[in-house]
Amino acid sequence: MTDPRRAEVLLEALPYIREFRGKTVVIKYGGAAMERADLKEPFALDVILLRFVGIKPVIVHGGGPQIGALMKRLGKEPRFVGGMRVTDEETVEIVEMVLVGKINKAIVGLIDHHGGKAVGLSGKDAGLLRARRRPHRLANGEEVDIGLVGEVETVNTEPIRLLEDAGFIPVIAPVGVGARGETYNINADLVAGEIAAALSAEKLIHLTDVQGILDSEQRLISTLSRKEAERLMSAGVIEGGMLPKVESSLRALEGGTSKAHIIDGRVLHAILLELFTREGIGTEIVL
Repeated sequence: MTDPRRAEVLLEALPYIREFRGKTVVIKYGGAAMERADLKEPFALDVILLRFVGIKPVIVHGGGPQIGALMKRLGKEPRFVGGMRVTDEETVEIVEMVLVGKINKAIVGLIDHHGGKAVGLSGKDAGLLRARRRPHRLANGEEVDIGLVGEVETVNTEPIRLLEDAGFIPVIAPVGVGARGETYNINADLVAGEIAAALSAEKLIHLTDVQGILDSEQRLISTLSRKEAERLMSAGVIEGGMLPKVESSLRALEGGTSKAHIIDGRVLHAILLELFTREGIGTEIVL
């Protein structure tokens, strides 16, 4: 016997499909969702479904673990200062090889293989991400030089819009170009926030390896305001890899993005659950 609840699931999604149709959703793809074989195909299918119902996904991906693995294979030991990768000229070449040549093409191939239409871009394509050197300040206030690590100066949205309007899914590697043509490695979380802001995206979704943002008692915070986020950051409750995700979310919201979400990418079809169900999952960040 057919279960009528299956139809109810589709009907629950209908108002959200109607609301988000024609709008851009920026997805930061990383962590287990990108590394675990059993989660790659569901991610690709989620993104393809969004595109087929008229929502415009833009994917920004990272690749830290893969960069470290290739560096070690090439006999170069990764160095970190204050949690940030020290990036000399040789390292930035490896970063570009891994992000643009390997990971980006693997994601594009995955989406295309399952019936979508994806196109890979790096920040160098059509001057998509103009970058400058990002100074790094340690906790004690000391500023240290970590090399060719950049921050986004400007986003050229034209190539993204052209691809979106033609029905393609842009997949963006977080490599930027400086004023003198130099290559910069940029934190993918921050790139996602800048792109969401520049596109005035409807939503920014960060896929992570945790439930969302937890309070000091390790309970999930379902909705977080900027004021509360700033309090938790200064108290050290939000720390480490979660900091750039929150910083990115706030930047997107300030730039005109309606809502930002930090969700657990280890959950099957996490993107669909966030977008198309009443409860959603993870943490929603609002101004």
